[in-house]
Amino acid sequence: MKAKGPTSLTAPDRAESLGALLRRPYTRLQAHVYGVLAASGFPEIRPAHSVVFRHILPEGSRLVELADLAGMTKQSMASLVDYLAIHGYVSVEPDPHDGRAKRVKLTTQGERFVAAALAASKAAEDTLAVALGRSAIQDLRRLLASVDLALAE
Repeated sequence: MKAKGPTSLTAPDRAESLGALLRRPYTRLQAHVYGVLAASGFPEIRPAHSVVFRHILPEGSRLVELADLAGMTKQSMASLVDYLAIHGYVSVEPDPHDGRAKRVKLTTQGERFVAAALAASKAAEDTLAVALGRSAIQDLRRLLASVDLALAE
């Protein structure tokens, strides 16, 4: 699970800010997981598409809601969704509650991708548990959940 890194560091990385300490392992984990996914039949999916898969609800989500949750413009989200629709991962339909809005839903292929992504992520976590110890991973999970809760207040 070794990933390449930059030869020079940004100011947040040099300062080892909390954001950098959280972001760097996530970026490496993401690169590993998406590499596994590409090799296992999903080569057209890129990490940028994760904002769609991460936020879409089982019953589907409005395009504008996905954009808001991802912190991006509606046009940028529409571009990602259009790409995923062309490749068969999502469908885009009129929202039944607002004919002007579009509702994005996972297709069967999209659901397969989400299941594969979760499995690849779990496998990466299992690899880390071997390297760091299962109790260290459990401690990390508890600490990250606590950080999330504290920041949500």
